[in-house]
Amino acid sequence: MSILKIETGTENKILRRKSEKISKIDRKVKKLIDNMVETLKKEKGLGLAAPQVGVSRRIILALFNYDTNEEMIVALINPEIVSHSVDRILGEEGCLSIPGVYKPVERYKKIQVKFTDIKRNTQILELEDLNARIVQHEIDHLDGILFVDKVENDEKDSDMNMITF
Repeated sequence: MSILKIETGTENKILRRKSEKISKIDRKVKKLIDNMVETLKKEKGLGLAAPQVGVSRRIILALFNYDTNEEMIVALINPEIVSHSVDRILGEEGCLSIPGVYKPVERYKKIQVKFTDIKRNTQILELEDLNARIVQHEIDHLDGILFVDKVENDEKDSDMNMITF
């Protein structure tokens, strides 16, 4: 397995492109997922989307149940949010593709996500709080959206564009 290079920057064309749906889960897709898992572990992230490693395909990884005994990395292929709560919650986010930047982002508190797993089974997960936030953040990557795009304007200006001399 290989550690993959993380694409960075808010103007990166790969990160800004809408990803293609996976039509066939073959050895190439499984190898990509294995390499993404190794990369996520090395980088100590909570999630990773294929575009972040230079592949414009609809695959995300989510580290569920962070910092508990039930912690697990799950691969979601062609994920789609099929329902969400009315309640939204503000929480700080960061991103491996925008290192060192952390900002408050409003997300749905609960979601239902439909996806295909590595064994080609259709799954639906009900997620809330941090698990839901991770999936929403990673699905945004598949649509060319970065978390800083969702930050309130006054918050964006606070230190994103700081110039030091």
